[in-house]
Amino acid sequence: MKYKKGDILLSVIVFAAIAVTIITGLSNWGATMLAGIRTVAAREQALQIAEAGVDYYQWHLAQSPNDYKDGTTTPGPYVHNFYNRDGDILGTYSLTITPPLVGSTIVKIASVGTLASSTITRKVQESLAIPSLARFAVIADDFMNFGEGTVVNGPIQSNNGIHFDGVANNLVSSALTTATEPDSGDCHSKGSTEWAVYTQYSSTTPCAAGSYDLQPPPPNDSSHGPMSNRQDVFRAGRQLAVPAFDFSSLTQNLGQLQTLAQQGGKEWSPSKDSHGNPASGYHIVFKVDPITHLTNYDMYTVTALVGAPSNCGDDSTSQNQNLWNTGTNWGTWSISNQSLIGNYPIPGNGVIFVDDDVWVDGTMSNARITVASANITATSANNYTNITVNTNLKYTHTDGTDVIGLIAQGNINSGLVSDDIYEIDGALVAENGRVGRFYYAQSCGSSLYKRTALTLYGMIATAVRYGFAYSDGTGYATRNINYDGNLLYGPPPSFPQATTQYQVISWQQLQ
Repeated sequence: MKYKKGDILLSVIVFAAIAVTIITGLSNWGATMLAGIRTVAAREQALQIAEAGVDYYQWHLAQSPNDYKDGTTTPGPYVHNFYNRDGDILGTYSLTITPPLVGSTIVKIASVGTLASSTITRKVQESLAIPSLARFAVIADDFMNFGEGTVVNGPIQSNNGIHFDGVANNLVSSALTTATEPDSGDCHSKGSTEWAVYTQYSSTTPCAAGSYDLQPPPPNDSSHGPMSNRQDVFRAGRQLAVPAFDFSSLTQNLGQLQTLAQQGGKEWSPSKDSHGNPASGYHIVFKVDPITHLTNYDMYTVTALVGAPSNCGDDSTSQNQNLWNTGTNWGTWSISNQSLIGNYPIPGNGVIFVDDDVWVDGTMSNARITVASANITATSANNYTNITVNTNLKYTHTDGTDVIGLIAQGNINSGLVSDDIYEIDGALVAENGRVGRFYYAQSCGSSLYKRTALTLYGMIATAVRYGFAYSDGTGYATRNINYDGNLLYGPPPSFPQATTQYQVISWQQLQ
């Protein structure tokens, strides 16, 4: 077969063109892939630099928890070089720090990482917070006894033992492994050794072997057996030997609150009657202005208390409760007469400090408040001041917008003639005393010593054994304790903290 001249050349040209096209395409594809890889690597480096900025400021806050200006006095952003191990600058990170709002501990750190060799930037934001004491529904320094009829929706912890016969919908924990029972009862004897968190509740055969939770520590005896899974009572479980909370640290907070009240809050000196003689204390009634919708409060001087009925007291029992008999009418902790001082706005920093006993109630809206009661110079428990709530203290909003903390040097009380059914919204702290109700004997009258229902929305911290009811029927038959989760990182102003260290609560990539 004969070919014409130029046929082979034409074929070479065609195949060469195809080859060049393929090679060019492969080269371009390779170049694009290489550029993409370099971009991905650069973006990853920029992201690592941005995260290094967040890590740096976490470290900075660990050294200086209240410094939100990177050790300067000027506003951000704060730019830092980022070096490799050889000392070469790889890029920079730029920090924008958003300090906590009043009453919150949440700090936001935004960090922008930039490479020195390109214009690529990445941005991350991390939120840190110091958990407040209000991470618990109930935290105690003493033995706790929650009787039947108690429902707690939140974590409970004690540095001592916990006898729980109600319903716990969250974890119940103790700093101990075993505890000594301080009471006598139907299913146990005083002084018996129990697991540090236990129950004796049984809906079937009370006190029958194996039907309740009277459990000595290992080795187990033949009648009681090991610690059982009682989800009818401990619906989220129970835990032993957890780290204890240091209640002694709370007393320092009272002095700080007094200083804050003097420097932007409101301090009330010891109460006096119209003749200049010492009065019984103050009464704060929170109110919401119907026009501005802002919270304010009426302040009263308490001039007289309800007298106790004859033979009413705890003398005939073994309670011997501190402050019951310190005065003719003090055991009732209920107001019979008062005089209005005036109406006042909520102070700028939200702190009201009372150098006397104080009664608190009313309704609040769009406000963050801490009411502290203390006699800073007191040297004995008889001179500690107390807070009493005898009628509703309520929020308008339960989404964290409204927050109040009541911090008493001594007790937080529910008095003899407190409302039969009422609600307390707030974080209640009895630094040296207890949160609860005094024991009122049956001689006080059935219409007084018995109460129907008390609901708490917030938390309780009590140094001495808590209790709004007693085993013989005096007190509130139903106690509902509902934990306010908004208090964890959004507590009342200058509220005690559970730790001094920030914790990461959120992380997000913004760019």
